[in-house]
Formats: sequence, C-alpha cells, structure tokens
Amino acid sequence: MAETPLVGIIMGSKSDMPTMEACTKELEELGVPYELVIASAHRNPAKVQEWATTAADRGLKVIIAAAGKAAHLGGVVAAYTPLPIVGVPMKTSDLGGMDSLLSMVQMPSGVPVACVAIGGAKNAAIYATQILGATMPEWREKIVQMKKEMAGA
Repeated sequence: MAETPLVGIIMGSKSDMPTMEACTKELEELGVPYELVIASAHRNPAKVQEWATTAADRGLKVIIAAAGKAAHLGGVVAAYTPLPIVGVPMKTSDLGGMDSLLSMVQMPSGVPVACVAIGGAKNAAIYATQILGATMPEWREKIVQMKKEMAGA
C-alpha cells in the first residue's frame, strides 16, 4: 500500500495466507494501510525479533499476529514491542485450532495478546481499526459507518 502502514500483519507460515486474506481484504475495504510479513517464532526467531523491535519506529500502531499449533508468535512479538497485539489462532488439523487458541489466550502477566476467534481474521482487522480509532478520529468514523451499514442490512 502507498501510505505508511499503521497495521502490521505477521504470520507464522505461508499456509496461513488463505485465512488471513479476510484480514487484508477488510483492512483494504476500510482503507487502513498495512504491511505483511511471514516469519515463524520457531523457525526464524531473529527475523521476528527484528521486525517486532522496529515496528513502532516504522509507524505501526497495531500488530495482528496469526499462528497455529504452538501459537507463540503473538507472545514473542508482544515481548519485543510496546504496541497492542491482536492474535488470530489458526485452525489446525490436530486439534481444530484449540491448541492455537489456548497458546494465545494463556499469556503470562505483563505480555498481553488480545485474541479473536479461531480463524477470525476479519474481526482482527476490524478490532485493529477500532484500536486506531481510539486516538485517530478518521478510523473511528470508518467503524461508525460500518456499524451503521450493518444495522441497516
């Protein structure tokens, strides 16, 4: 996207992309500029650390982290940045995504990760936009308009 990204999306694997397309599509519909990176907390921790520690300096305001199985990505990113993290647990073949969900919501005190439903990529985009709207009126207005449209449907 042409504008400075406000939302960062990080995924643990390319296989997460089909689910996360709902997130990128919603951000695009809302007009929210974002950046996207694929980096595993387990397979490429140095890349995750570099991306997370520089996120705020690059202008990001919110991070969406999608991961499956032992879904530590959101927590690892949260350890390296002061920005709010929204976790998207991926559905898995082993436990249907419950493993991902529990890995995200059971974070230790001091390292919070907000969490949407298993596969809840669209809600992650909406929630990230709501977080932006807390201090940026243009994004709050986008959410107000979206809710008006939903009420009229």
